[in-house]
Amino acid sequence: MVRSAYKHLSLVSKGATNLRDITDALWLRLREEAQEAYKRAPMLAPLFVDSILDQPSFEAAVFHRTSARLKNDTIPLSLLVETFHRAVAGDPGIVLALRADIHAVVERDPACERFIEPFLYFKGFHAIQTHRLAHWLWNNQEIDFALYLQSRSSDVFQTDIHPAAQFGGGIFLDHATGLVVGATAVVEDDVSVLQNVTLGGTGKETGDRHPKVRRGAIIGAGAKVLGNIEIGAYARIAAGSVVRHPVEPHTTVAGVPAKVIRKNDAEDSTCSVNQAINELSYDVFSYMI
Repeated sequence: MVRSAYKHLSLVSKGATNLRDITDALWLRLREEAQEAYKRAPMLAPLFVDSILDQPSFEAAVFHRTSARLKNDTIPLSLLVETFHRAVAGDPGIVLALRADIHAVVERDPACERFIEPFLYFKGFHAIQTHRLAHWLWNNQEIDFALYLQSRSSDVFQTDIHPAAQFGGGIFLDHATGLVVGATAVVEDDVSVLQNVTLGGTGKETGDRHPKVRRGAIIGAGAKVLGNIEIGAYARIAAGSVVRHPVEPHTTVAGVPAKVIRKNDAEDSTCSVNQAINELSYDVFSYMI
């Protein structure tokens, strides 16, 4: 896991002064949303109760919900939950990153208005938590369990992320379907990735052969980023682009092959992700015309 990820915690709760404040505020908010949802949709009471209201903490609830989606006859719920807790005991930073992840979804997804939505329903959020567990297993030489989780995530969430790939915190996988990430890829803090994205190799390289995506970058739907190249901080890759060469920070590229179409000012990084994604869709349309 990319250690700089945990700097993103300052965004999780701007009024929080310590980790306990962050935990309590987020957990209280989620429980309130679950109680409201229970009243509106009592037919889903077991989902709200088992996943949130009967859980002792935010992280325990995330582990339970993610495990409930992954479990099958081979790997039961109890083993998955126990493994999540074992991973956190070995690397407490996992908990910090998952809090940043859920905040990233609510902050950046215009279709999301409540924390309960990514928590219960969004496979991108669950896929990145599954990868965090698989990555810990991989780094602790539990290779087969890590590869099993990669395969299981591919079945359940339609994402294929190699357990060795490194992710920071505040990751937003929008829709997530069709995401492929190679073993030596690095994705830093606050990166947003849409559906059908590939962070892959060229087929001609060995060793360190996958992209390095720096902080705050946005990769549009269907983009293919190939080879051991760097996508600079706050760079933007337009939908459908094929990127084979490095992209400088604060730069927008589009096309097949991708070419620079805009140099953004540093302050552009403060615009909303939704605004940036809309611009990327227009950019690739205009460029291809």
